[in-house]
Amino acid sequence: MHQSPRILRLILWLLCLAAATRAAAQDADAGRIQPYQQNRWYWQYQGQPLLLLGASDDDNLFQMPNLREHLDAIQAAGGNYIRNTMSDRRDKGFEVYPFLRRDDGKYDLRQWNDEYWQRFANLLKWTHERRIIVQIEIWDRFDYAREHWPPHPYRPANNVNYTPEQSGLAAEYPDHPGTNRQPFFFTTPQQRNNQVLLEYQQRFVDQMLNHSLPYDHVLYCLDNETSGEEAWASYWAEYLRQRAREAGRRICITEMWDDWQLSAERHRRTLDHPERYDFADISQNNHMRGQQHWDNLQWLRGHLAERPWPLNTVKTYGADGGRHGDTRHGLERWWRHVLGGAASARFHRPDSGLGLSDLSRASLRAARKLESLVKPWELVPGNERLRDRADNEAYLASAAGKACAFYFPDGGSVGLDLGDWPGTYRLHWIDIGRGDWGPKSELAGGRMVELTAPGPGGWAAALVRQ
Repeated sequence: MHQSPRILRLILWLLCLAAATRAAAQDADAGRIQPYQQNRWYWQYQGQPLLLLGASDDDNLFQMPNLREHLDAIQAAGGNYIRNTMSDRRDKGFEVYPFLRRDDGKYDLRQWNDEYWQRFANLLKWTHERRIIVQIEIWDRFDYAREHWPPHPYRPANNVNYTPEQSGLAAEYPDHPGTNRQPFFFTTPQQRNNQVLLEYQQRFVDQMLNHSLPYDHVLYCLDNETSGEEAWASYWAEYLRQRAREAGRRICITEMWDDWQLSAERHRRTLDHPERYDFADISQNNHMRGQQHWDNLQWLRGHLAERPWPLNTVKTYGADGGRHGDTRHGLERWWRHVLGGAASARFHRPDSGLGLSDLSRASLRAARKLESLVKPWELVPGNERLRDRADNEAYLASAAGKACAFYFPDGGSVGLDLGDWPGTYRLHWIDIGRGDWGPKSELAGGRMVELTAPGPGGWAAALVRQ
């Protein structure tokens, strides 16, 4: 059948438009945060590899009244990574709930509190402008137990949407959330199939994704240190993936399990399912100390050697007066993960971590100085070249014959075997406590050399072939 030139031009125009749309989508996908194509232990953003480093003073950062200033301070120190739980528990008094509160004091779970979502929108916009990667945690079990449950909108007595009988929710949940007795986390079809409550959970996630999916700098973690059932995580991982597909986006998803030992069976729910997850968050390794902390990370890298993916640590515990180790523990854990091949490291909020303190800012500056000399994604962690090394005395990552990065937790002296590395090398020390450059010197390769930290306290160093 004869087709007019006008129809042919229209068809050609539509084909070109479709091709342009596909190309634009591919370009947007190429720029998103995703595993680095040349070394999948790390991330890339806007097509370039990057090490995610951070420190911040709160978990649900979007709720902070001084958010813009805090982001500026993080960026000024060298940070490019934050944790943001979607949490609403009123720990500090400025937090708000996501749902509309009516004049009678009850909440309507079908209507939104615009203030909550505007705060979230601000966080996404301002972090994108500063190229700060956001790791979202959707559900935080602490929001739904003990003293945080009685005022919560999901509690049946506080909303107009369902009764205790309809929702299966009780008036109190006094136990630690780690006991996993809250029915809130058993709603999915493969669990108790609680369609009454699941509908409102889906609405909340949909609203969150309406804000976050247009952005390319967001990572998604389903829960905060959960001890829940695998079916809960599997359901929400697929739910997020499907919503992203419908929006023409690709996203990276993980789950954070509560087990402190990375070889625990529960972690395999993530590690053995690359079809479901894209990275792992191993923050709970930060309950470990000293050599064991390093060894656990190296064990995991060995376990995943055939299928590497980013290993994030969004919570580094340890601060004087806290419950999970002192300040030195916090600094050491953060630096061991930086040298040990983790894709991200963030100081946890006070008082369980150092937050954006003077010491954490100094570490951020020091790590960026180290990165300016040796790129982490070009190195392989391993202490095999070190001699006369005591446990937890010094740590090494290296690129054969080219460069090394070192971390000394508290001074010390070790041997470095450069027998098969000829040439001349520049050694540059960095004072971790101050975040400043330290001494530098030249070393001849092809032999055993001694490395002695310039003084007590934490030191980093780069050895680069001239």
